[in-house]
Amino acid sequence: MAKTKSVYFCNNCGAESPKWIGRCPVCGEWNTYVEEVVSVKPASSSAGSFASPGESKVRPQRIDEIQVTEESRIDLGNGELNRVLGGGLVRGSLVLIGGEPGIGKSTLILQTVLALKGYKILYVSGEESARQLKLRAERIGGSAPDCYIVCETSLEDIFVHIRNVAPDIVVIDSIQTIATTAMESSPGSVGQVRECAASLLKFAKQSNTPVLLVGHINKEGSIAGPKVLEHIVDTVLQFEGDRHYMYRILRSIKNRFGSTSELGIYEMRQDGLREVSNPSEMLLTQNHEGLSGVAIAVTIEGIRPFLIETQALVSTAAYGTPQRSATGFDLRRMNMLLAVLEKRVGFKLAQKDVFLNIAGGIKVNDPAMDLAVISAILSSNMDMAIEAGTCMTGEVGLSGEIRPVNRIEQRILEAEKLGFKRMLIPQNNLKGFDTSRLKIELIPVRKVEEAFRQLFG
Repeated sequence: MAKTKSVYFCNNCGAESPKWIGRCPVCGEWNTYVEEVVSVKPASSSAGSFASPGESKVRPQRIDEIQVTEESRIDLGNGELNRVLGGGLVRGSLVLIGGEPGIGKSTLILQTVLALKGYKILYVSGEESARQLKLRAERIGGSAPDCYIVCETSLEDIFVHIRNVAPDIVVIDSIQTIATTAMESSPGSVGQVRECAASLLKFAKQSNTPVLLVGHINKEGSIAGPKVLEHIVDTVLQFEGDRHYMYRILRSIKNRFGSTSELGIYEMRQDGLREVSNPSEMLLTQNHEGLSGVAIAVTIEGIRPFLIETQALVSTAAYGTPQRSATGFDLRRMNMLLAVLEKRVGFKLAQKDVFLNIAGGIKVNDPAMDLAVISAILSSNMDMAIEAGTCMTGEVGLSGEIRPVNRIEQRILEAEKLGFKRMLIPQNNLKGFDTSRLKIELIPVRKVEEAFRQLFG
């Protein structure tokens, strides 16, 4: 008969302890241990015994004996999702999609599987009823006769449904609601999430069936449950965005079958999510001609170049202590750029409020945004608009130099395609670059002062 005992698990890394401790000795986090009641089954064999020769089902192979074939991928019919996954869904892979509540995780998955033709889908929902899923499917206008819906939270019953249906793709929504009878702790606990994910990984690898998991995130923005969950799965996708904006961004955090720097953009509508194939037009829809504090940056996310509007507002501090605020941009980097402006260029901004906003509600981490950020700040400070048809790219160093950026040709071609006439680029990026076939005027700049003279005279 199975015995029960109380064990403490770390919420962050999944480490186990027989008693509560304040700081986890594995990951170093404080106050992360939670108590769980687990079932301990008697061991079938004595510990430490070795299997007799010939019992193992596999044998070690030399690395030159291993046959390598190209990974078979399933075209999901969704260009943005295919690109973020690295070209499609790999058979036998375990994919985890996380995001805030109400951001559109379930809508993205349901919309994608309903559009698939020729594949049998098993959609397991532990949060919604079959009627709710049917209403959502009607709202997004999807219909697939080979999509089966089951509302179940028991892992053992889910495997029974999988054997009966024999699906080509399995969707679990969400992993935090699934529980196995092998453990007596509640669904969503560290042990349950770890054991259920490990069982689904074993099923995916043995049956060569891809499994899509929907995961919750905690208040810090990371995937809820043990950190080992992200190590178990093959791919971790983060679905993010502001619910006050209509745009959503799908980022690849981990991908064993593709790049981790890819990005997909969607627009949330009443009838579901729409792919945004040209984000530059989306982010440059407003007419800003003649307005100060606006600069257009040419940035790259993954292999995709796009132009984005950088907005800044500089005003006199009303309460004595100046405010610094940045939306969609790293606040610490903005403070560093303000220090460069004051020390190297001579603009006194210590007693002024500075507000920075990246249009569209998206977050950008490309250091090539630096030149556009300081140009927008200076434009607002002097109340002088940047000439229409001008864009820029470049990283700013602490000494005020403009450092070269990667993939400059892609950035230039994207700006030219959208009709821009002038583009400020780092001088070192012009070495060995043929500009004779370009219609856009390239202005090489070496220091911040040179860039300002080109923009404001």
